[in-house]
Amino acid sequence: MSLANSVVVLDFETTGLSPNMGDRAIEIGAVKLVNGEVVDTFQQLMNPGFRVSSFIEGYTGITNVMLRDAPSCDEVMAQFAQFIAGENLVAHNASFDKRFLDDELERVNAAYSGEFACSLLVSRRLNQDAPSHKLGDLVRFKQIDNDGVFHRALADAEMTAKLWMLMVNDLQSRGISEPSFALMQKIGKTSKSAIDKLLSSQGA
Repeated sequence: MSLANSVVVLDFETTGLSPNMGDRAIEIGAVKLVNGEVVDTFQQLMNPGFRVSSFIEGYTGITNVMLRDAPSCDEVMAQFAQFIAGENLVAHNASFDKRFLDDELERVNAAYSGEFACSLLVSRRLNQDAPSHKLGDLVRFKQIDNDGVFHRALADAEMTAKLWMLMVNDLQSRGISEPSFALMQKIGKTSKSAIDKLLSSQGA
């Protein structure tokens, strides 16, 4: 059984919303957790091969000057494929990050064998009293330690990892001694009205 506390938590910064519209990744950040502890990190800017918009520069703080001498997306993603090999993956709003991960890895003929879980969807079920489930709002609501940096890939991945482990620990406090990755996926797909029944069936 794959445990929820041993995963790679990742975050992309990108030139836009969709690789289908020609957008590319410009930064990847990731945190590797084993038994809930950070054992490794990955962070790299990457040159998409074209200038990013002034909006993206302002939103992320990643400028065209910073990207000019960065390695190519292909070079970075080939390295990242090795970093995530055999690992289950977590991201906040995972459908977004998964689209870019799939697209960028396909460009270098690489793939991953793990599965994805979305910390945003899990939070909607386990933190129903939160005012919103945007990462920054959850960090403030759950009083997660942070350095005030948002929309940079490693900082967001680190905060998502802390949020993820808070939710794993919450399940443990409810009597689920070793929450599985599959359970976290199931929580994210379960309706609000059915979540208590699901957790009760797991011993919570």
